[in-house]
Amino acid sequence: MTTTAGTSTASHHLSPAFPGRAPWGTASKLRAWQQGAMEKYIQEQPRDFLAVATPGAGKTTFALTLASWLLHHHVVQQVTVVAPTEHLKKQWAEAAARIGIKLDPEYSAGPLGREYHGVAVTYAGVGVRPMLHRNRVEQRKTLVILDEIHHAGDSKSWGEACLEAFEPATRRLALTGTPFRSDTNPIPFVTYEEGNDGIRRSAADYTYGYGNALADNVVRPVIFLSYSGNMRWRTKAGDEVAARLGEPMTKDAISQAWRTALDPRGEWMPSVLRAADQRLTEVRKAIPDAGALVIASDQDSARAYAKLIREITGSKATLVLSDDSGASERIDEFSNNTDRWMVAVRMVSEGVDVPRLAVGVYATTISTPLFFAQAVGRFVRSRRRGETASVFLPTVPDLLSFANEMERERDHVLDKPKKEGEEDPYAESEKEMDEANKEQDEDTGEQDMLPFEALESDAVFDRVMYNGAEFGMQAHPGSEEEQDYLGIPGLLEPDQVQLLLQKRQARQIAHSRKKPDEEADLLELPAERRPVVSHKEMMELRRQLNTMVGAYVHQSGKPHGVIHTELRRVCGGPPAAEATAGQLRQRIAKVQEWATRMK
Repeated sequence: MTTTAGTSTASHHLSPAFPGRAPWGTASKLRAWQQGAMEKYIQEQPRDFLAVATPGAGKTTFALTLASWLLHHHVVQQVTVVAPTEHLKKQWAEAAARIGIKLDPEYSAGPLGREYHGVAVTYAGVGVRPMLHRNRVEQRKTLVILDEIHHAGDSKSWGEACLEAFEPATRRLALTGTPFRSDTNPIPFVTYEEGNDGIRRSAADYTYGYGNALADNVVRPVIFLSYSGNMRWRTKAGDEVAARLGEPMTKDAISQAWRTALDPRGEWMPSVLRAADQRLTEVRKAIPDAGALVIASDQDSARAYAKLIREITGSKATLVLSDDSGASERIDEFSNNTDRWMVAVRMVSEGVDVPRLAVGVYATTISTPLFFAQAVGRFVRSRRRGETASVFLPTVPDLLSFANEMERERDHVLDKPKKEGEEDPYAESEKEMDEANKEQDEDTGEQDMLPFEALESDAVFDRVMYNGAEFGMQAHPGSEEEQDYLGIPGLLEPDQVQLLLQKRQARQIAHSRKKPDEEADLLELPAERRPVVSHKEMMELRRQLNTMVGAYVHQSGKPHGVIHTELRRVCGGPPAAEATAGQLRQRIAKVQEWATRMK
């Protein structure tokens, strides 16, 4: 196991410094977790090894370090890297070249040039020609690196292709930085162990989570800034609906309010983009090349957001569309310049390395933990101590939950628990999973299927989430209170961020207390002085109003919509879904009055 590089054909082209410092990855020295994972691997020498490390922790460096070691010690003769996208395939080849391992990212068929140590391919490419890769693996001892291994479960055919292509491999290294898929398709080459509850879960050989990486200053802490607001849309049936983003409502209503918020023609997106740009300006005082990214749902929205950014900032945003042949080059260019903004459709959500991204806007309707973790992972790569990332979100329950659980570790669950009367904690919307796992260049046709028309939206600064805690009270965009949070310095130690947020909140509460209640906007009132009505009570009031209106329909012969409109005209206030408890009670009394007169 200690033979020199010169006697190995595969190692013949490695750098002269091999096996000294040069082959130990793309960093000058290994981080503690990378060293620990290497030592565990070398000690155990497993055929399959699953490393779970949070985005930004340095999985590529670890994998290439291990590849160097295995090539040098003749355990393998060649390397195959399987990546999710064309762009990532090229990134792997570039990173490998820096340490003397030459991978061909353009390989399609036939014998490999003698100057190469292996190939970099995509899961889609393996899916098309699994036998081509199996033949290569059978001919020479091969290390297969499966980057973001959960993609091997994106479709049954991809999983089967990976199994067929790489079953004969000498060694397989599986990598992932995010929670696994939440369906129950087994992922090839991943070990599952049954727990005491009878449920099989994926078992990692080495895990380095976000919490550990944060403690080691390997990744940036994330400040989440959440925005709610009033939304109004028209359903397919022609009904107009109004609701406040973040209020308790049905899943369908949440989805429609969320899409209304993201509509570029409303006021929500311009307000949030304006706030995010202000935050970027503050961050750039400490990190001069800091960049910002909008993750959009579809190409039309992405183009519209880029146009809004130009109107707001006066500068052009880099637009990255998944069907654009120059997308990969555009990302590289943005990574190396000092431009402020990039807008992209999904494809930048996973694995793309743009370390200077420090501000993000989550402007997509995908709400799976997998996609959310991948998206936030684009902003957490730390370059120097004290950097923080800022991600702007709509006030949507799922997203707030993910933001508050950033440090929670997840394993892939192979069995869904089915206990009577107990909610299934692993249940996920199949539609959402389909959205999250679609091919990056696939036209989803999403906009053609919208069951509603967005009519108007506005934005309200809602809260800040940091380190599992929440700060701030609602405030209007442009208000002094919002500016307080947008102006947090971009270079602070984590405990300093926490302290500053606590001070900002105390100042906001003190400021609002100085105003008499009758002068204060309800948004500015501290929680203890706002009218407290539980969600259950609000639901009961709405139910009572609808019952009264329904009874009056039979008496008067007028349609529901006409009666509701008349109640709003007489009593004032917004639609029932958005009305306060007092407004609902007033309308109940009014419709009762009308009904009594008719008797």
